[in-house]
Amino acid sequence: MFSLQQLFGKGDKFFDLLEASADEARSSVQALVRIIKSSSGPPTLEDFVLSRRKEKRIAEEISEQLVNTFITGLEREDIEALSTALYKIPKATEKFAEHFIIGSQHLRGVDFTQQVGMLEQATDTVLAMVKQLRRMQEIEKIKQLNERLQVIEGEADKLMIELLRDLFSGRHDTLKVIALKDLYELLEKVIDRCRDAGNVINHIVLKHS
Repeated sequence: MFSLQQLFGKGDKFFDLLEASADEARSSVQALVRIIKSSSGPPTLEDFVLSRRKEKRIAEEISEQLVNTFITGLEREDIEALSTALYKIPKATEKFAEHFIIGSQHLRGVDFTQQVGMLEQATDTVLAMVKQLRRMQEIEKIKQLNERLQVIEGEADKLMIELLRDLFSGRHDTLKVIALKDLYELLEKVIDRCRDAGNVINHIVLKHS
């Protein structure tokens, strides 16, 4: 088996950058929680703008380091695939926040606690998986984390069906139905982005096991 030093070339730069990227993904969900729970003034996208800028800088640095690093051991496309998958999580989260703010007048009394709780679990799990890449030989641990991610996605799918069933029950006005359907689908996309990142990590580990 290759050593982890060989897999990522000299030093821990790719570990550090990918972990920073996963941490920004988690931070974007935490910013979303603050927006949903905010009761002091109208919500803004300021936190998301900051997070996206950081995420973009990290992605650019990963690309730059790939150009400047002669030997990576790990296939470059795998590093790029994981970087891209991680970048898409805060991007999808910000899209939800934008739509939430736009449609906020139609969302009074709507509780997103369950869905957001699942997003927090998903991004926490993705971050744990990325950190586990430093100990790639612990395959079972990464498999367990990926299985946890799949369970979260399954629970999110079940919740989505329940929410849609209620949404189309005829008890809600049309504008509320349109706004909520859009938001539910965007939340589902964020969970899917987390699953995609987990699948990339799992693929990388299996290739080097």
